[in-house]
Amino acid sequence: QVEEELKAAWSQQAGQLREMEHRERLLRSDVQRAREQLESFKTRVMQVCSPSAAERSVTEQQVIEKVRQISDENQQSHETEKSLQKELSSRLAKEKEVSANIEAFKNSLQKLQ
Repeated sequence: QVEEELKAAWSQQAGQLREMEHRERLLRSDVQRAREQLESFKTRVMQVCSPSAAERSVTEQQVIEKVRQISDENQQSHETEKSLQKELSSRLAKEKEVSANIEAFKNSLQKLQ
C-alpha cells in the first residue's frame, strides 16, 4: 500500500512538474513576444522621431531620451499655450473695457448735444 501511495504521489508530482514546464514554456513565449513588440515599438518610435535613425542601430536609452525630449517639448508647448490664452483673455477683457468706455463716452456726447 505504501508503494502504491508513493507511486500515486510520484505520478502527481510528475503531473505537476509537466504542468510547470508547460507554464514555463508559455511564459518564455510571452516574454519573447513582448521583447519583439518592444523592439518593434522602439523602431517605430525612432522612425517617427528621427527617420534617418531607423537605418542605424538605436539603443533603448536613445529611444527613452528622444521620447523624454518630445515629452518636454510637448509640455513647453502646453505652457506656452496657457500663457498665450491668459494674454488673450487679458487683452479681450481690456478691449471690452475700452469698448464700454467708448460707449459711455458716446452716450455722454449725445447727452451734451
